[in-house]
Amino acid sequence: MGQTVELGDLIEPDRVIISLRLTDKGQLIRELSHRASKALGIADTFILSALCTREALGSTGIGQGIAIPHARIEGLKRIFGLFVRLERPIDFAAIDGEPADLVFLLLIPANSGSEHLAALACVSRRLRDLEVAQALRRTKTARELYVQLVGHDYTRDKHFTLDNLQ
Repeated sequence: MGQTVELGDLIEPDRVIISLRLTDKGQLIRELSHRASKALGIADTFILSALCTREALGSTGIGQGIAIPHARIEGLKRIFGLFVRLERPIDFAAIDGEPADLVFLLLIPANSGSEHLAALACVSRRLRDLEVAQALRRTKTARELYVQLVGHDYTRDKHFTLDNLQ
């Protein structure tokens, strides 16, 4: 039986970034590594290396303006998520050739089993929902973006309110 993962279990409200302005994929990967490093206390060079190694295997741009860069990280205790809506789409070498503007970083404990596949599937399923993607592109604030990302039911179940979000 497969493991169920909720998107709200992968990301906290303060890990949603709205309207980030970057010019290319390399700059984005460096920025994601830097932000994850600050949140996790893991060297950004270590995270950057892991992400670049994974990206060298094939682009994590899944199409429809979506990218899910991800990597296994030694010493990480639990899955870490960070979501960015770019101000302008950038080339991410996606399968459909479309530039990406919705980017979900997933860092996964090196020793995780099928949990990482469940997390990737959860993120992919949510972001590829056309209504969700459109809402993510329309929202005006980071807190609205978080609610759209994780879904209203999750925020209600976890006792989040818009007042609790930044």
